[in-house]
Amino acid sequence: AITHLLHKMIFLTALPLFWIMISASRGGHWGAWMPSSISAFEGTCVSIPCRFDFPDELRPAVVHGVWYFNSPYPKNYPPVVFKSRTQVVHESFQGRSRLLGDLGLRNCTLLLNNVSPELGGKYYFRGDLGGYNQYTFSEHSVLDVINTPNIVVPPEVVAGTEVEVSCMVPDNCPELRPELSWLGHEGLGEPAVLGRLREDEGTWVQVSLLHFVPTSEANGHRLGCQASFPNTSLQFEGFASLDVKYPPVIVEMNSSVEAIEGSHVSLLCGADSNPLPLLTWMRDGTVMREAVAESLLLELEEVTPEEDGVYACLAENAYGQDNRTVELSVMYAPWKPTVNGTMVAVEGETVFISCSTQSKPDPILTIFKEKQILATVIYESELQLELPAVKPEDDGEYWCVAENQYGQRATAFNLSVEFAPVILLESHCAAARDTVQCLCVVKSNPEPSVAFELPSRNVTVNETEREFVYSERSGLLLTSILTLRGQAQAPPRVICTSRNLYGTKSLELPFQGAHRLMWAKIGPVGAVVAFAILIAIICYITQTRRKKNVTESPSFSAGDNPPVLFSSDFRISGAPEKYESERRLGSERRLLGLRGEPPELDLSYSHSDLGKRPTKDSYTLTEELAEYAEIRVK
Repeated sequence: AITHLLHKMIFLTALPLFWIMISASRGGHWGAWMPSSISAFEGTCVSIPCRFDFPDELRPAVVHGVWYFNSPYPKNYPPVVFKSRTQVVHESFQGRSRLLGDLGLRNCTLLLNNVSPELGGKYYFRGDLGGYNQYTFSEHSVLDVINTPNIVVPPEVVAGTEVEVSCMVPDNCPELRPELSWLGHEGLGEPAVLGRLREDEGTWVQVSLLHFVPTSEANGHRLGCQASFPNTSLQFEGFASLDVKYPPVIVEMNSSVEAIEGSHVSLLCGADSNPLPLLTWMRDGTVMREAVAESLLLELEEVTPEEDGVYACLAENAYGQDNRTVELSVMYAPWKPTVNGTMVAVEGETVFISCSTQSKPDPILTIFKEKQILATVIYESELQLELPAVKPEDDGEYWCVAENQYGQRATAFNLSVEFAPVILLESHCAAARDTVQCLCVVKSNPEPSVAFELPSRNVTVNETEREFVYSERSGLLLTSILTLRGQAQAPPRVICTSRNLYGTKSLELPFQGAHRLMWAKIGPVGAVVAFAILIAIICYITQTRRKKNVTESPSFSAGDNPPVLFSSDFRISGAPEKYESERRLGSERRLLGLRGEPPELDLSYSHSDLGKRPTKDSYTLTEELAEYAEIRVK
């Protein structure tokens, strides 16, 4: 820039001589030269350079001239700035204008002192060679009265690139020379003063240069230039704001955001740049919102787990770009657990079951069965359960429960363990008079077939024969009841056989309460005889004790309970139990109604029941049997 100004100064210095040479070659036509515009500080002076020419053949003795203000035509009576013939001028220019040039040498340079804003305007020169040889030149100069220095900033100032800023003030007053200084340039650089330079049209300027490398912080910086005139109080200042262009820098953005599912989330991105950036919110390459602005807000209503992820903000302009990301974590309760694995297994096999879910944060996963915890993991999304060598007891309903601080979800699943039949020990037979019932309880999976075998009779009764067999399944247990009627003789052996695809199991069913069968074998006559003998023995013992008490124990109290002999202490096989059996059987017949239906028989009755103390009803039955026996004996 400095070199360019120097070249321009050399060119402009040679311009008037070049103009004179052109005018001479034209043979002396009417013409004038002056700067089209010129400026001066208020209160100083200004010299308007001017040259004119006329035809050589006129050869005037004296050359006069007139300067007009704002109009070139005398008939419009424009204000006279200067007139060489009479020195009569407009009051605005009295004592303020004079001619510096020699009209005889065709130099019409005008000097104006103490310029003020009202003197700003167009100035025209009129040549007066005498008689009719007068000519008003159309060329004119416009005076601009200023109060501030001119600070020239390049049209584009980019951060990081060296820039040259100049301060230029007019220097067209031969009596006052300006001095320049910079204001607010600290930290930018040191100024360099070029000095006085000639402009294109012959005017002069004082120039000072400032070189520096701007940063984004210099954007908007107010840089000033001051022009002062020594030995005067005149001082003028001008300012310019730097418009520094720089790429975006994201200066405002959310840190990592945590939000609960269903809540409202706002993500903010703000950038510093010049010019304003294009801000864009993106997720997985998809533009969600964009705008040219300093900041951009992304609103997410009722967030879902699907909106969890990384969001990116991109800021860009013509000078560069910047981007940053923010992670949105959507917290939510566990989803319903998914269970995968073996749901049907054979006894002895190893079972693997996987329970998985999705939540944030990761849940506590637990698998339990019947309130017993089998496996658990903390803050993991998957749980593995291994059951080595499964047993029938492992069959049943299981629960997988997932929970975190935002909720709990559970899934139930069933594990089916298949195994060969097992006949439980509670299986047995029981007899009542001429009816035998056999209970066979089988545990098995899948459901087995059950058959009752009577080896002595070479007969097998299947569960499909509903007339004799009643079956009912509850869970893994199958209960089958075989009912045989008309069994007055000794009951047969009964073998329960159960089978499924994994095996076969057989068990000979034991009889409970076998003493009852004895009464059925003796018959009613034998029972009466046995009962009569029992009564006689009781009477004999009673009389013997009375005699002994009278002889040996005069202190015997009638309030003492007499000793009583029960059938469990001393009994003769026969009648009483036979009669009791008949009475119970009659009740059972009334309850059964139809043959083949399972009787409500107390299959848990055991031999030990015979040793219990008789109830009141038992005494009543004994008395009745005693009377019956006495009648039969008589």
